Amino acid sequence: MKLSVEISKYPLHSDYIPFIKEFIDRLNQNLELKVITNTMSTQVFGDYDLVMQTLQSEMKRSFITYGKIVFVCKFISGDLSAND
Repeated sequence: MKLSVEISKYPLHSDYIPFIKEFIDRLNQNLELKVITNTMSTQVFGDYDLVMQTLQSEMKRSFITYGKIVFVCKFISGDLSAND
């Protein structure tokens, strides 16, 4: 089963850009995921289990490393990147 996720990260810190960049860079390290980033959000496409495991791991890492962070996510079944 495929999954599409739109995720936005809002670190509650004045110097927020490095926190967001590090999260996106870590998502991009997984070559089995398709990651598209724009100024408003990051979209992640791939196998459901892999996407969920990756997001769970990277979100937890962000909380532990940077403290208070807000994540806003939309989860849609299927691979919407195929519509590009």
